[in-house]
Amino acid sequence: MDKYLAAAIEEARKGLRAGGIPIGSVLVIDDQIVARGHNQRIQRGSSVLHAEMDCLENAGRLQASEYRKAVLYSTLSPCDMCSGAVLLYGIPKVVVGENRTFQGPESHLRSRGVQLEILQDEQCMRMMRDFIDTHPELWNEDIGKTGP
Repeated sequence: MDKYLAAAIEEARKGLRAGGIPIGSVLVIDDQIVARGHNQRIQRGSSVLHAEMDCLENAGRLQASEYRKAVLYSTLSPCDMCSGAVLLYGIPKVVVGENRTFQGPESHLRSRGVQLEILQDEQCMRMMRDFIDTHPELWNEDIGKTGP
């Protein structure tokens, strides 16, 4: 397994252990993890702290040139909000653990020149399936869905 995806999975597990939604992310620049994050909407009562947003927040202020050589890893396909941050900062590549549980605007990212690598990792899929089975209401809240 890719060591950076493994780090994102560990972030997802960290979030799950803290009572949150098991999605994790890491930002890699020059083959080094410069930031880590996990979904913290539940834990911090936040409307925006998806894993990718938490990771970017934890990276702090970076120069545009740094973002342009970064790779963002996420255990789940980034939503519209997180994809917007990828576009805003010019992150050229996103590696996604899986997109079967949820698929963000991947075609839009590709149309804007972002390289996507979708891994369909079984651990990522199992973690999300198990969470959604036990907490469908939290999952629906996280993706802005009302009802079943």
